[in-house]
Amino acid sequence: MVEVIDGKQVAASVIETVKSANAALEAAKGVRTGLAVIIVGDDPASHTYVSSKSRMAKECGFKSVQHTLPVETSQEELAALVAALNADPSIHGILVQLPLPRHLDSEAIIQSILPEKDVDGLSVVNAGKLATGDLKTGLVSCTPAGAMVFVRRTHGDDLSGLNATVIGRSNLFGKPMAQLLLNANATVTIAHSRTKDLAGICRNADILVAAVGRPEMVKADWVKPGATVIDVGINRIAAPERGEGKTRLVGDVAFAEVSPVAAVITPVPGGVGPMTIAMLMANTVIAAHRSAGLTPPVFQ
Repeated sequence: MVEVIDGKQVAASVIETVKSANAALEAAKGVRTGLAVIIVGDDPASHTYVSSKSRMAKECGFKSVQHTLPVETSQEELAALVAALNADPSIHGILVQLPLPRHLDSEAIIQSILPEKDVDGLSVVNAGKLATGDLKTGLVSCTPAGAMVFVRRTHGDDLSGLNATVIGRSNLFGKPMAQLLLNANATVTIAHSRTKDLAGICRNADILVAAVGRPEMVKADWVKPGATVIDVGINRIAAPERGEGKTRLVGDVAFAEVSPVAAVITPVPGGVGPMTIAMLMANTVIAAHRSAGLTPPVFQ
């Protein structure tokens, strides 16, 4: 019988650890974890994401600051705000909601955030630390960090002897996920659109992570019996059975046909998704502990 991971439940346990760590930090050092979120423009989806992040920060007991800027904000104005937040000792995490309006250079803005406050884990410094195995001082991108919590809960901290395949090589997910698996001693293959015999490569994986953005691409015959399957895809497809013009969310894995083959699988929605905001909170409380010279909590 396949185990379907409840991402909401795991995310809730991460948030409980964040809350207790934040309370302990305040009791020990009088420091309250601070998170600043910047949003530029009026993209509805971005505002929805930012609202949920700000709400969760408040629930965790953080100092939560939101800067909502007009769409015509200049590069210089945005850079000045990031510089001010970099210099503010009460802010431990800075998040710039992407995508930014087209006239802004988002990469320059992201890289201007101090690496120790880069709670999205997107700076080249944090990417480099992950690549060299420095998990003690770097911050890891939230979605792969969340997916890795599932892997650790299933297989433990040491993945020696296990084959892991990541489908997708994006800087946001594929590459950092592969590095995390490698740091845990897995034998890692990164597969992508140019990979020859993709199904065959996947069939060798004890841990299969799909992050390509192609609805239900991974079929049952791609999956090794008893594998752990982590589905990071979020795709909206037509659902005529629900009525005209209706849609539903599916992952990159054909859940119904893969479930009987896998030992462990994450659903979409309700799998990796809830972990992203939870790990953002985790990164922020980790950054606050480091700033105060304390050992940060570990999220398992």
